[in-house]
Amino acid sequence: MNPSLTFIHASDLHIGAPFRGLRELSEEWARRLSDAIPAAWDRVVEAALSRKVDFVVVAGDIFDSTRASYRDYLRFFDGLKKLDAAGIPSYLCTGNHDPLSLWQRDFFALPASATMLAADRPDFALYERGGEPLAIIGGRGYPNKVWSPQEDIAAGVTRDAAEKALGPRAAAAPFAVGVLHTGLTLDPVKAPTDPAALLRAGMDYWALGHIHRRYANDDSDPRIVFSGCIQGRDVRETGPRGVYVVTLAEQRPPALTFIPTASVVWEQLEVDVSDCANIPALVDKVMRELFAVNGTVSCEMMVSRITLTGSSGLHEVLGRPGVLDDVRSSVNDAYSEFFCDALIDRTRAPLNEEALRAEGMFPAVFLRTADAMAADVTGQIDYIQEEFLARNIPLTAALSEKKARCLAAEAADLVLDLLVQGGDA
Repeated sequence: MNPSLTFIHASDLHIGAPFRGLRELSEEWARRLSDAIPAAWDRVVEAALSRKVDFVVVAGDIFDSTRASYRDYLRFFDGLKKLDAAGIPSYLCTGNHDPLSLWQRDFFALPASATMLAADRPDFALYERGGEPLAIIGGRGYPNKVWSPQEDIAAGVTRDAAEKALGPRAAAAPFAVGVLHTGLTLDPVKAPTDPAALLRAGMDYWALGHIHRRYANDDSDPRIVFSGCIQGRDVRETGPRGVYVVTLAEQRPPALTFIPTASVVWEQLEVDVSDCANIPALVDKVMRELFAVNGTVSCEMMVSRITLTGSSGLHEVLGRPGVLDDVRSSVNDAYSEFFCDALIDRTRAPLNEEALRAEGMFPAVFLRTADAMAADVTGQIDYIQEEFLARNIPLTAALSEKKARCLAAEAADLVLDLLVQGGDA
């Protein structure tokens, strides 16, 4: 029978991290969020125990701060002890948030089955099952908070180096797993390394940490993988968060199964309220959109940032003092498991473009100019790129025709609003 191996790849626990940018939390939501990150770690452990995996890998940033509290350490080490009691080893490395030189070793000693990979050199361990070598674990952590740009964090982390370091038994292990906290090529500042070099290192799978989103070098043969953080901490970290269960089998690509671990999911959404005749109808539509989004994220509790859009007769009402805050309160009172962090009004007053064109005044001249620009998509793209460059704002990707048309339409709507409503530029 061909051997196989199953393990959990986790990273970026950030135990002890605060939730950022939140407004006016109730006591209940403050309690929920303070426990969300350690509770996510508990779910990682529960997943390992329920699936009876061979081992667990945590690829750095276990703690959010070098001054992690005794309580934070207690929660993490309780999880390691549960794994140890079940005979599930764990392999850890440190990251830029919790470098090895600043770990609080006076709090706890690692369980016998937990291995902390060295930070001053490549380090290796051998996992055995039933007395037979099954997997080489190789990697390296952060020794200090900043990684030297003159040194490649992956240098020397190879299967050949592991066999030399661990001896003849390691050569019989059918699998090899690399563990690093690195920016790869996605973050050129935090210990970057070359994916091509990793693929040449003889490892069957690279369990990476640092990038807070799921990423794999190849969907059909994922060998260089970020599992992302286990719990989003702000509105930039939207969507499901969790870990991968990884299965390795000879002559087959790694098989990944995503396991959600977050108790609170962040979402940003836009709600077109152009069909809402009054505020109760607007609140009802927002709630329906929230439930629709929540149905895809594998998590009951959700923090959202909502932008209201569309041409709406409620535009003037929403602009009155206190109205938007009252609407946000109504949304938050409607369902206790959802919290609207911010409600943003991007609606616009309804405009009768046909009437404006018929008047023949400046708005009509502007509309004809906008029509001409809309017909010249290449000119739009060139203009937008020049404006970005003139302001030293980087373009993260090439502008598509669809994006250029969208930006042009938004700009035209904004100018018309200012012209017709008499707003301030």
